[in-house]
Amino acid sequence: MSRILIAEDDVHIASFVGKGLRAAGYSTEHVDDGETALLMARGGGFDLIVLDIGLPSMDGFTVLARLRGEGVTTPVVVLTARDSVVDTVAGLEGGANDYMTKPFQFAELLARVRLRLQDDVATGDASLSGRDLRLDLRSRRVHIGERVVDLTAREFSLLEVFLRNADQVLSREQILGHVWGYDFDPASNVVDVYVRAVRAKIGADRIETVRGMGYRLR
Repeated sequence: MSRILIAEDDVHIASFVGKGLRAAGYSTEHVDDGETALLMARGGGFDLIVLDIGLPSMDGFTVLARLRGEGVTTPVVVLTARDSVVDTVAGLEGGANDYMTKPFQFAELLARVRLRLQDDVATGDASLSGRDLRLDLRSRRVHIGERVVDLTAREFSLLEVFLRNADQVLSREQILGHVWGYDFDPASNVVDVYVRAVRAKIGADRIETVRGMGYRLR
């Protein structure tokens, strides 16, 4: 599952974007100032960065310039209230992969995020597999042998987490963090509900319940 860093100091926009991306099956992390954004992005582990230009402590242009200067190639989608041609050119020439001005429609942002993540996948592994199970990360399809299985976006993200951690026991809290971004109460049974749904589609024997600990993909 793709991890996205949201660097945005407007709490309402950050919440709006974060909830939308998590609903689309991504894992998100939020920071609200430039220095922290730079530190987090340097650490790696993110597949894409949504970067606001008007950040406190260090503006987005500076964050972007430093990242690119240090060789960090993570795709960046810039968000800004500035809509001049000069700012647009500055953002793109500074290393941004895409540029959106506020206000914006979330559907458009999601389309741009998906496009940039597809570009990134195209240069790396395009699938995950285990036994006769294969996830196509480009088409978001699941193959079991010659059969194609339809999963919802959230079910796909859940199965992706299991495949990336095959034979490892994942607690419900870990799964919530990867798939839902801690947007749910840890006491919620949402993980159990989705595990049952995925088992019904790929075979109940593939995901093992480890009593008192969590789940494991065998």
